[in-house]
Amino acid sequence: MEKTWTVATTKWDPAAIVGNGNKFMTGNGYLGYRGTLDEFEAEDYVAVNLLGLYDRHGSAWREPVNAPNPFFTQIRVADQPLSVKTTPLVAHRQWLDLKAAVHHRETTFAVDQAQLTIASTRFASGANDHLLAQRYTLTCDQPMTLTLTSAIDLAIWDINGPHLTVQTATPEAVQLQTGEGETVQVQTQLKGLPQGTPVADQRLLGTTWTLTLRPEVPVTFEKLALITTSHDRDVAAFPASYTAALKAHEHVWTSRWARSDVQIKGDVQAQQALRYSEYQLMLLAPHHLDMSIPARGLSGQTYKGAVFWDTEMFMLPFFNYTDPQVASKLLRYRIRTLPAAQAKAKRYGYEGAFYAWESQEDGRDGVSDYNVTDVFSKRPMRTYFGDKQIHISGDIALALWRSYQQTGDEALLRDGAAVIVECAKFYYSYSYWKPDKERFELLDVLGPDEYHERVNNNAYTNKLAQTTAKIALAAMAQLAALDPAAYATACAQTAYPQWQARIEQFATHLYVPAPAAKTQLIAQFDGYFDLENVLVPAVRARLIKPNEYWGGAYGVAADTQVIKQADVVFMLQLFAQDYAQAALAANWRYYEPRTEHGSSLSASVYALLATKIGESDWAYPYFMKSATVDLTGDTKQFAGGVYIGGTHPAANAGAWQAVVQGFCGLQSVDGKPQVHARLPKGWQQVSFCLQQRSQWYRAVVTQTTATLTPISDPS
Repeated sequence: MEKTWTVATTKWDPAAIVGNGNKFMTGNGYLGYRGTLDEFEAEDYVAVNLLGLYDRHGSAWREPVNAPNPFFTQIRVADQPLSVKTTPLVAHRQWLDLKAAVHHRETTFAVDQAQLTIASTRFASGANDHLLAQRYTLTCDQPMTLTLTSAIDLAIWDINGPHLTVQTATPEAVQLQTGEGETVQVQTQLKGLPQGTPVADQRLLGTTWTLTLRPEVPVTFEKLALITTSHDRDVAAFPASYTAALKAHEHVWTSRWARSDVQIKGDVQAQQALRYSEYQLMLLAPHHLDMSIPARGLSGQTYKGAVFWDTEMFMLPFFNYTDPQVASKLLRYRIRTLPAAQAKAKRYGYEGAFYAWESQEDGRDGVSDYNVTDVFSKRPMRTYFGDKQIHISGDIALALWRSYQQTGDEALLRDGAAVIVECAKFYYSYSYWKPDKERFELLDVLGPDEYHERVNNNAYTNKLAQTTAKIALAAMAQLAALDPAAYATACAQTAYPQWQARIEQFATHLYVPAPAAKTQLIAQFDGYFDLENVLVPAVRARLIKPNEYWGGAYGVAADTQVIKQADVVFMLQLFAQDYAQAALAANWRYYEPRTEHGSSLSASVYALLATKIGESDWAYPYFMKSATVDLTGDTKQFAGGVYIGGTHPAANAGAWQAVVQGFCGLQSVDGKPQVHARLPKGWQQVSFCLQQRSQWYRAVVTQTTATLTPISDPS
């Protein structure tokens, strides 16, 4: 298969166990199966992560639940288990077929004077949320007797578990219960082998066979697994066979790629990285669950499996243009969890909706007050992510409004207008009126740059709050014209008639930091330019220990102008139309050397704004950094012994944005798409499909031309 459709490794590296588990992920939006090998166990970070099912064990953080591994497979020769970790290898290859969304592994072991080859494939069905499928083949070059065990492995990798206790169990099925009373069921079917012996093991539920292999005569078996929980409303059923399941699965993925594939001519590395990024996004799409996408996708329990602003600000545009039904589900998760956001605002003493910073299945905030441990004192450090990152509500309001404008989804406006109004009410309630300055201000906040806590008038936050107020007024005016009955319902739900004048006043008089007349620079927050003016290398050199936290009250960056990630630059990227080109360019140049990019979210934002100031070649390395984040594994995997790794779907989505909205200049103007040529050097052409207001288009962009052609549904 063409290189750009494959991600592979041809060597075994024990240090890559964690990274490969992320890199070779499969999933279907309901569950994610880490890219581990068949013989791996819990200590190797095997996980089948379930979307939307959470549990808390003891006093530890509440996190998503991992199901037992239904595909544990072990080979023993002369009672010695074969494993890439302990057995001499002749050859090894692990790869993903991105087009078919199938994981492959082929390993040849040296067993005495013989060679034994294991070849396995597996996938998480795109046609059946609950289905996992595996095909496993053994081949030898000399006669060989071995023991094969295929089982459900009950030893589950958890960060803060255990979460499951067994209720009933047989070699083919197990039902378990979480500490919060939910159930998980794993059922299996195996074909291709004679009757074996049940495994006598408390950890493994399965069967063992003694097999005699003849040279070059393969032995193959196929295993299907259904995973369900007490949250499910549908009925899961086994397909007729592995082959039938694979055919249905490939049909779904063929349709997805027809709608989503972005084709780059002139850069094979970029093409592969972008297709991989899109693959990671599509395997996370919750087609049938009333849920959203967690910040680490379905790669594990990191960040408590919570939904962050990542989804609305980074992932949503991809789905808006390629799969609006999924985009609608992501936004409806926020509509559904409005009561929790209102309850949070009330708990803090405010009106309106203050959305969870780390939102779990019902909108509750999983965020902790102490997220960081001081590496010197070993004491937990107080952080203010949940208390002061108030921009989350504006992120959601803006996403709702822009999605409505792009898709024309009137049902989204009917149901989402109240969310936008409640977010505007929250900002009014949070603000301070300064009589001497005749303006509202937002004090004691935490912007996207998390290294500077509890600042006043963060530019990103204030601009977003003002925009939220404006679009609340626009959304209600639009709803009144579209559907008077729905408008009346929204008015009753939000008390809008009593709030309208206050929201108008807030939109007019909220202070938003503006570019300085002489330099065109925007202060990230009050007093930012009074901080020590140093660049990232100087601050990094001050670290005593490599894993120090740079922010907080005493972090090495806290009293400097060095920031964690795009902040003012993000604001300018979102609202570029409101600023002069000189301001866009001046702020990009100023903040770029002062940004540590301590978050995987940051690089794509710098790429996007670089294209808007005519510097696509500056944007290219930032695009590649985002697109390859999970291919290289060049991110932090552990913090103080705690696993914080996983996939980075927001970075994957940022890479897509950098190409489609950056290099190709895609934007919506008055409900219609436009494209503009901004390709980096060496790129000959980029082509892709997009949907806007139920009409599909094909875009073709070269170094000098950009065209859009209406087409029928490409799938």
